[in-house]
Amino acid sequence: MISMPFAALLAASVLSTSFISGLFGMAGGMILMSLLLCFMPVAPAMVLHGLTQIAANLARAWSWRQHVVRPVVARYTAGALLAGAIVACGLVAPSKPIALIFIGLLSLAGLHVPSHLTPNVMAPRQAIGCGTLCTGLQLISGVSGPILDLFFVKTALSRKEIIATKAAIQSIGHVLKLIYFGRLLLIDDGGISPLAVLLAIAAAVLGTLLSRGLLETLSDAGFALWSRRLIAAVAAVSLAQGLVLQFGSFE
Repeated sequence: MISMPFAALLAASVLSTSFISGLFGMAGGMILMSLLLCFMPVAPAMVLHGLTQIAANLARAWSWRQHVVRPVVARYTAGALLAGAIVACGLVAPSKPIALIFIGLLSLAGLHVPSHLTPNVMAPRQAIGCGTLCTGLQLISGVSGPILDLFFVKTALSRKEIIATKAAIQSIGHVLKLIYFGRLLLIDDGGISPLAVLLAIAAAVLGTLLSRGLLETLSDAGFALWSRRLIAAVAAVSLAQGLVLQFGSFE
């Protein structure tokens, strides 16, 4: 069983962050990850985060299914499977602080490079590279949102195509993360309350569905502007978290 305060906090956190992700296709997952790590051990937090994000992203992908750019999903999946194999074999294992610092610095730099140098998920090789890089970062630090967003921010895709396609590929990454951290949870003989899982999934789907109406009112130009602002904000938080974890408190 879970306490009422924890249940209320969990439901509010998942609902609000799923609404943000449903509106912009970003930021919500990283905010939720930070919140879960505040009151749960790492492995259970990663597993619960993965479950909620799978539910939210599948609901979002289904809701906008006619806008999913399938070739991008296929190429990203190839890269994601490659990253999963590399991490599973222990070939690459940088620390979480370094991964967060990398996410923050690269995302902030990517917002200011010339358009012809900005990564573009519509390029086949870059889509595969995006899957490898983002999935690797997910398995190491639990998040990869700002980096993924960089591959979409300067494409010619509409806001609905971006939301739908990102939802589909993020589902894949979270499934791999769930498998990876679920294995660690079993090794540590840990567990998560089934009630917490059901509550989080329900809140994730509800938050996603509630965001649909507001997304309809946004223009593509407005969506692009707010997306860039969110990338900058989330990247700055990622950088700060990584620096604190790597070098200790700034106090």
